[in-house]
Amino acid sequence: MRALLEATNLRKSFGPTPALDGAGLSVRAGEVVAVMGPSGSGKSTLLHCLAGILQPDSGTVRYRDAELSSMPDAQRSELRRTDFGFVFQFGQLVPELSCLENVALPLRLGGIKRRAAESRAREWLERLEVTGVADKRPGETSGGQGQRVAVARALVTGPSVVFADEPTGALDSLNGERVMQLLTAAARETNAAVVLVTHEARVAAYSDREVVVRDGKSREVEPAR
Repeated sequence: MRALLEATNLRKSFGPTPALDGAGLSVRAGEVVAVMGPSGSGKSTLLHCLAGILQPDSGTVRYRDAELSSMPDAQRSELRRTDFGFVFQFGQLVPELSCLENVALPLRLGGIKRRAAESRAREWLERLEVTGVADKRPGETSGGQGQRVAVARALVTGPSVVFADEPTGALDSLNGERVMQLLTAAARETNAAVVLVTHEARVAAYSDREVVVRDGKSREVEPAR
């Protein structure tokens, strides 16, 4: 099957320090790929290049039939709003908005009217088993609840690719397991690909394949089961 998203021979430096040194990765629709490696290995930089947040110094990133590095900033921003979803370690929810409003926010930014956006957001909160926090602000929820809200926000637009950067890093093992179960199940139901950055083997076990990044280089390994 053809790759949905593919990076080839990426190089990226911050000043004199190389973060990526020929790294690459491909992911197909509906596939979960774990990117593993120690701190400072370049795995988060690889994710940011794949998502068009960072521009590599050289190499290519292709999404469908387009090369991200040749797109103007506005087009890459539009992709991140429509085709890509994001889950970060600490959720990064807007503290002034309710959880329902947080999930609806990407839809509202895309021009969908409030009632329709919040109806769809409520459906996703139900799928992620957190309807009870819809009217609460993020600061009034537990870590596990907040991260499920963040997953709902990432999936509400129906993205083709979800980028998850250490999505369980701030959670205890029980909440982390449930977040991964819900994230991967929902992504597979919608045929979304997931690029999952983690250093935990138990989290990587939810993937179909693993790619290890070390010293800015990548290699594929068999997934841990």
